[in-house]
Amino acid sequence: MVLSITTLAYALATVLYIGAWTFKKERFATLGIGVLISGFLCNTVGIILRWVESYQMGYGHAPFSNMYESLVFFSWTVAALYIFVEFKYKERLIGVFATPMIFLAIAYASLSPNISDKISPLIPALKSNWLIAHVVTCFLGYAGFAVAFGFSIMYLVKPENKETGSLLSRLPNLGIIDELTYQMVMFGFLFLTIGIITGAVWANSAWGTYWSWDPKETWSLITWIVYAMLLHLRMMRGWNGRKIAWVSILGFMAVMFTYFGVNYLPGLHSYA
Repeated sequence: MVLSITTLAYALATVLYIGAWTFKKERFATLGIGVLISGFLCNTVGIILRWVESYQMGYGHAPFSNMYESLVFFSWTVAALYIFVEFKYKERLIGVFATPMIFLAIAYASLSPNISDKISPLIPALKSNWLIAHVVTCFLGYAGFAVAFGFSIMYLVKPENKETGSLLSRLPNLGIIDELTYQMVMFGFLFLTIGIITGAVWANSAWGTYWSWDPKETWSLITWIVYAMLLHLRMMRGWNGRKIAWVSILGFMAVMFTYFGVNYLPGLHSYA
């Protein structure tokens, strides 16, 4: 029930942001952030209730152990980060490109017939307090990259010349979008780095090795390298604008394969 309300709230917020953009109605964006916050609070309650249910069933682990739970948490992290960005920068139209990702994640969790919402016990090796530290930091990193991806798409579609009356010209200034992309990538990169480190420590305590070149570990490293290159090109080579936007999009494709693609490969991290 809570998930259904959350999904509906995120869907409505997406519609309201798109309506604010297309119909030039500022009040739609005001309603949009209110509905988004309501959905975020429902999302939070849902995660807490599932955690409590896990303890009541005797499993006692955080709700991050399967694809269903990870998608719910992913939508929560992206929503939390976007809400912070909007309140900080007061640029509400950026929600047009951020809220759809929040909605799609929660909708996929709630509507896909291939994803089970069953709470299952962890295997003994994974019963560790490192679970929370590793998953939370990794998904905060993913959230930063997801929001940066939305900003990158926004940068590429916004015309450089100011066309009066054009929908795309109503998007925020290109300089603001470029700076937001960089800041979100920096945020995501720092948390992904921490996530990889905590994962290595956890792997050593669980399996006796810090790194085993598991598909998820390998693709996490590839993703880290792509974003490290982006930051290097930005800070040392002076890249910005469209070039950085394209690298950001490439990086998010690596994130998506790390999250979804590796589930179809044999490994210790598969959610499939």
